Amino acid sequence: MDGFTPFDVVMDIGWISVLLIVGNLMRRFIPWFQKLLIPAPITAGLLGLLLGPNGLGLIQFSEHFGDYATILIAVVFGALPFTMNFDAKVRQGARTMWSYSVGMYLAQWGFFALLGVLLFAPLFGTPDWFGIMLPVGFVGGFGVAAAVGGALDSAGMTEATSLGFTAAAVGMFSAIIGGVIFARWGSKRGHTNELPRLDQLPEEMRTGIISLPGQRPSVGRATTSPSSIEPIALHIAVLTVTIFLANILTNWLNETFPALSFPLFAMAFLVGLAGVGALHLLKAPHYLDTKLMGSVSGASTDFLVAVGIASIVPAVVASYIVPLIILFLVGLAFCLFLFFYVAPRTFDHGWFERAVFSWGWATASVATGIAVLKIVDPEMRSGTLEEFGMAYVGFAPFEIAAAILAPIAIIAGLVWLFGGVALIAGLVMLIPPILALKKSRATTS
Repeated sequence: MDGFTPFDVVMDIGWISVLLIVGNLMRRFIPWFQKLLIPAPITAGLLGLLLGPNGLGLIQFSEHFGDYATILIAVVFGALPFTMNFDAKVRQGARTMWSYSVGMYLAQWGFFALLGVLLFAPLFGTPDWFGIMLPVGFVGGFGVAAAVGGALDSAGMTEATSLGFTAAAVGMFSAIIGGVIFARWGSKRGHTNELPRLDQLPEEMRTGIISLPGQRPSVGRATTSPSSIEPIALHIAVLTVTIFLANILTNWLNETFPALSFPLFAMAFLVGLAGVGALHLLKAPHYLDTKLMGSVSGASTDFLVAVGIASIVPAVVASYIVPLIILFLVGLAFCLFLFFYVAPRTFDHGWFERAVFSWGWATASVATGIAVLKIVDPEMRSGTLEEFGMAYVGFAPFEIAAAILAPIAIIAGLVWLFGGVALIAGLVMLIPPILALKKSRATTS
């Protein structure tokens, strides 16, 4: 027994809640935070990182603090189906999002796997697998860094985990800083459909506080009488059952097929879809309020972002510092190319919001992509997450395959083969939607 108790959960959530309130007040009273549109969860996470065990040590989180992110992202995706509109427009957008997501994901794995073999190994004497550590930490995130690093460590490649976590930490900060910069740039250029120009922002958007009671919007409608059950209790209960069932199914799947390592948040989304289907079969599609469920999901997102950032454990490997710097610079250039060139030519309506989300994902993780998306789409009205949620059902096999095959290819000495196949497959996925959109625009003009 490690001595972990429910009171440790109370302390962990209590500290993050304090930091969220502090972040909100800093946005309210400090002009610099207003100019950068920094969300309170990002501020809370950075404060938690600075003051926590990996920083100054003034706040002592429990040893299981990092596990909360896994649960919270499952809550976000478990709630998505109950808030989604499954019309033809969303389905079409999901197809484009799927092609872009798979292409971006595989292209990053493939390009940097080959770069490690063809450039870094002969130039710096690094292992052949050095380049692959960038997608392990960037598009893979801390979870993939831990999984791939652990597999390679057991095969004697003891630097792999440290390099993967270093890439994940650099990617996380790049995603946040880049997201804020893109928000200001997109607002000035009029690219964002959900965020007005910064010089026209109302006070409540700048400060994050809605002062006038008459201007405060509703966060949802009651679907039950409190004499039976409080509406918010019902919505939380349904969402909790969704995660409960998803966890049971995920554990069964991972025990039955140990090589799969199926993520909990993907299963939560599938269970949520089944829940929506069940409500329609029971002829009770409005049993839950989509706006109220969205509010619960949004609250989980805020805690997710704060916990995710605060739980970072950067690992700096001094002996690799020069090739690492070059690797990270090339990695950021790769992601900037996707943002400025590929995304506008792939997505039609709302390309900026989708590009910002993809930037956060390509440099850090899905959770970070959600965090930076909230900067430019604070009410999540662009449809980006709905499209990604539907697209993820078809994307998950590629994500799982990359995490499984990468360490196998490295151990077998076939990094070049893995990289070549992944890069070609990524390009094949990216080119068709670009050509389709180009043809569509030519027809309409």
